[in-house]
Amino acid sequence: MHLVRGEGVWLFDPDGRRYLDCYNNVAVVGHGHPRVTQAVTQQQRLLATHSRYLHEGIVELAERLTATLPPGLDAVLVVNSGSEANDLAWRIARAATGRSGAVVSSYAYHGLTEATHALSPEVWAAQERPAHVARVPAPDGYRGAYRRTEDGWAERYAAHVDSAAAALGDRGLAAMYIDPAFTADGILYPPPGYLREAARRVRALGGLLVADEVQAGHGRSGQHLWSFQASGIEPDMVVLGKPMGNGFPVAALVVRSGLLAAVAEETELFSTFGGNPVACVAALAVLDVIAAEGLVGRAAEVGGYLRQGVLGLAERYPVIGDVRGEGLLLGAELVDPQTRAPASERAHQVTEAMRDRGILISATGPAGNVLKIRPPLVFQPEHADLLVQTLGDVLAQD
Repeated sequence: MHLVRGEGVWLFDPDGRRYLDCYNNVAVVGHGHPRVTQAVTQQQRLLATHSRYLHEGIVELAERLTATLPPGLDAVLVVNSGSEANDLAWRIARAATGRSGAVVSSYAYHGLTEATHALSPEVWAAQERPAHVARVPAPDGYRGAYRRTEDGWAERYAAHVDSAAAALGDRGLAAMYIDPAFTADGILYPPPGYLREAARRVRALGGLLVADEVQAGHGRSGQHLWSFQASGIEPDMVVLGKPMGNGFPVAALVVRSGLLAAVAEETELFSTFGGNPVACVAALAVLDVIAAEGLVGRAAEVGGYLRQGVLGLAERYPVIGDVRGEGLLLGAELVDPQTRAPASERAHQVTEAMRDRGILISATGPAGNVLKIRPPLVFQPEHADLLVQTLGDVLAQD
């Protein structure tokens, strides 16, 4: 794809053809949003430097972020990307606990630095198994060992935290990383009981809980600004990234300040461009737009409407085995209608056919058979109708 311009939910190629963006998690408030664009432009003209110098923007951003989170999360470190924030969380977790083992879900993705690659089974090479990382099965109530039809199924998945921590041996559990939507695992969004039970077990084992909100945060779930909040838990650290600057590179780690005391005083936690004035005004403008335009509520309303449309397709086309997700992060798992085996090649064909028809979606999950639908939060019902109609046309080609 060669794209030259974006506007709202649309992307344009050099020939002027437009594509409905149902995939991009960067432009959370829509491509080229005027409020974000104006804030970035004005600040770039006024001052653009690193954050060694004092400026009001980083203080305001830290205050705005902590005001949206549980009170214990009171320290903010602003960096450039979710990978960098997750990497920093890992440094702090090891220093605070004196341990070196991590637990992640079976197909998680948490970044591309050396440290976060080890925490990301999705991108491991064949036979790669970092010795300091143990995995738990993702809470897949459709295909996994425990089904949604069973009482307490989510809590039974959470019980695997104990055996994973035991597998770390003398390393001990420093932290468990969780994307509350389990996006890379297939967009699973377990009920609140999963996170509550997982958090309880992690704490009992002396570990820290890191909520990775890079993919599911900033209101995408349609319930709260941060997806972990539906469970009522208080993580030890929260990682923010991709959509935070609506395309401008900015991310953050929000952490309990007591944990920072464990990091040696002579250790400098600094990012040259992290927290620079332009990045901070971009992040503030995104928070302003989400609040002013009621985008959390819109994600719930339009996401629910879109989900019903995809469920309607599932009734007509048995290749859709399951529809799941919250707000404007939805997954449609494609399967062989007779065997229920993952229809990976079919998912690839569908995403390509949708692109040919001017709609961008992707596929995720261990088998790559879950259609990933993740549009900007300014998505409207008419856009959902176009997506559902086009997806139906593609599925009807069988």
